[in-house]
Amino acid sequence: MYQTAKARSGLARLALSAILLTALAGCNAYSRIASIGEEPPLSPIENPVQQRNYKPVALPMPKPEPMVHQANSLWRPGSRAFFKDQRASRVGDILTINVTIEDSASLDNTTSRTRASGEDANLTNLLGLETQLARLLPNAVDPTNLVNLGANSSATGSGTVDRAEKINLKLAAIITQVLPNGNFVITGRQEMRVNYEVRELQVTGVVRPEDISSLNTVNSAQIAEARIAYGGRGHISDVQQARYGQQLYDIIFPF
Repeated sequence: MYQTAKARSGLARLALSAILLTALAGCNAYSRIASIGEEPPLSPIENPVQQRNYKPVALPMPKPEPMVHQANSLWRPGSRAFFKDQRASRVGDILTINVTIEDSASLDNTTSRTRASGEDANLTNLLGLETQLARLLPNAVDPTNLVNLGANSSATGSGTVDRAEKINLKLAAIITQVLPNGNFVITGRQEMRVNYEVRELQVTGVVRPEDISSLNTVNSAQIAEARIAYGGRGHISDVQQARYGQQLYDIIFPF
C-alpha cells in the first residue's frame, strides 16, 4: 500500500513538471506565433544603473590624495589642461569605443601511452605442506605455477584547435560610475535591425581617463575587465539553434 502511494506521488510530481514545462513552452510558442511576419522588436532605451542585473563595480583603490591649492596659481592639481576638456569625465558622459578583435589560435596535441605488467608466483616449498594442496583443491594443482597475472593498457589521444576571429566595430558608451581613483566604469549597447535579424553589441568595463584620446575615443584593448558580447536574434538565429526538445534532451540524457 505504501509503495503504491509513493508511486502515485512520484507520478503526480512528474505530471506537474510536464504541465509546467508545457505551459512555459506554450507561452513562448504563443509569443513567437503572434510575431510571425513582424520584425523583432528593439529593446527600449533604459538607464543601465536601474536594470535588474546591474551591480556597482568595487575594485581595490589607492588612498585618496589631499587636494592642495597653491596661492596665485592658475594650475589645479589633477587638471589635464588649462582649457576645458571635451572628453568624457563625468557620469552620463558619452565616449566612443573602437572594438577591434583580431585573434587566431592553432593547437595540435597528440598523446600516446602504453603500459604492460606481469606477475608470476609459485609455492614449491611451504614447510612440507605443499603436498596438501591436492586435498584442499581436488583438481590438479601445480605448486610451481599457482598465480600468473598480466595486464596491458594503451591510450591514444589527439586534439586540434584552429580558430580565427576578426571584429571591427564602433559604438558609443556611457560612463555609469566614477571610481575613487578616477577610473570610469562604462556601459555601451548597440542594436541594429537588418530585415528580420537584430544584431546586438554590448561592451562593459573600466577605462582610465588617460586612455581616452582627444577625439573622445578609447580602444577595446585598453578596457580593463572588458565584457564584449556580439550576437543576434531573429529568424536566422532561431533556425541555427536546436529545437527546445532537443536542447532539453541533450541536458538530461546522461549518455
